[in-house]
Amino acid sequence: MRTFCLVAVVASLAPIAAVAETYTVTMKQAVEQGLARNPDVVLAKLDELKATQGIRVAQDPFYPHGGVGSGLAYNNGMPLSIEGSAPAIIQGKVNEYLFNQPQHYAIQQQRELAKGATFATAQKRDEIAFQIASFYLDADRANRLIETARNQIGSFQKVLDTIQARVDEGRELPIEVQQARLNLARARVRLSNLEIDRDAAERNLALALGYRAGDLVAPSTAERVIAGAPADEAAAVQAALAASSEIKRLESTLVAKGLEIKSTEARKLPQVDLVAQYALFAEYNGLNQYFAKFQRNNGELGASIQMPLFMGSGIKAAVAQMDTDRQHLRVELQSTKDKIAMNVHQSYQGIDRAKLAGDLAKEDLDLARERLTLVLDQLNDGRATLREVEQARIDESEKWIAFYDAQFNQEKARLELSRQTGNLVASIQ
Repeated sequence: MRTFCLVAVVASLAPIAAVAETYTVTMKQAVEQGLARNPDVVLAKLDELKATQGIRVAQDPFYPHGGVGSGLAYNNGMPLSIEGSAPAIIQGKVNEYLFNQPQHYAIQQQRELAKGATFATAQKRDEIAFQIASFYLDADRANRLIETARNQIGSFQKVLDTIQARVDEGRELPIEVQQARLNLARARVRLSNLEIDRDAAERNLALALGYRAGDLVAPSTAERVIAGAPADEAAAVQAALAASSEIKRLESTLVAKGLEIKSTEARKLPQVDLVAQYALFAEYNGLNQYFAKFQRNNGELGASIQMPLFMGSGIKAAVAQMDTDRQHLRVELQSTKDKIAMNVHQSYQGIDRAKLAGDLAKEDLDLARERLTLVLDQLNDGRATLREVEQARIDESEKWIAFYDAQFNQEKARLELSRQTGNLVASIQ
């Protein structure tokens, strides 16, 4: 059943339509769809399935293996053996491991590797969920700023027209026209860059969700909520350490390496194999002429016992190599824990910094809006010019851009902390 599900997921990655399309989704829908269809997640699941099947491969020698064949041959003189058996019309062999400690450890090692593959899949899911959410925020930011940038271009155009008229009347210097044109050109370049950024974000989002390269995924206008940070930083660090798929994967790999060492050391122990054999001889092959007692049906059931005596220095050297790998994993594990603790701390600092910047941007925006209202009132009273009004609108749009950036920085900071604490998918509403 599990193989069928994975095949169905892989099949879903086939092109959906021959023509590029644009899909509109919420952030939650994007993350859910990406976790089901993203190619990297699908590949991780396939690796997990492969590792699980590896357990059965490791267990296979402990199940009977048999075969039937023929050793029929022409004899001239004393009957010779064929692969250790006398010539026979039909012969069959069965063997299996009865006691093989290295293989027992190999099975346990494969179970740990399969567990590690499960943690690797979970780690990849977290990475993809964060990547999708980041692309979504980038596309949404570009969308909002594009609208503001277009309004700003309109204001710059009105300012240019006003200045040009005043220059024609001899009331302004020509250099003011050049400055107005430069401001307009800068606004158009900004708009172009924002449109490019939006296109890149929506295309990357489409690929992350399993669509074709030419498709686009646009963010929905629906409201979204990203859960805030826990109040206790120390508790968040513990939660991040407990939820980290990377730590779990390294711990599983460390256990698997220990089992590999035990498996290598167990090569010094005896091994016992079950052996069963049957042969049907023919009377005309000469066996009845050379042996005192002859019978056509012959069978054997027993055990093959192998007792290692001289193993050389290879096992000791191999164990030393694997122990070095195990020490490497321990250092990597501790380093990962330290990095997670540091990342959580930096995420809290990032949230605080983004919040302060957001509060400042909000106050700056409120002030710009008040000034615009004041200039509009002065325009109605004849105490302000249209140029001053458009300049106030330009200033207000700049504050809106700064405010949007501050908002998205706060969302990304909260998103990063949710990623660190293993709560990213649940934090997106």
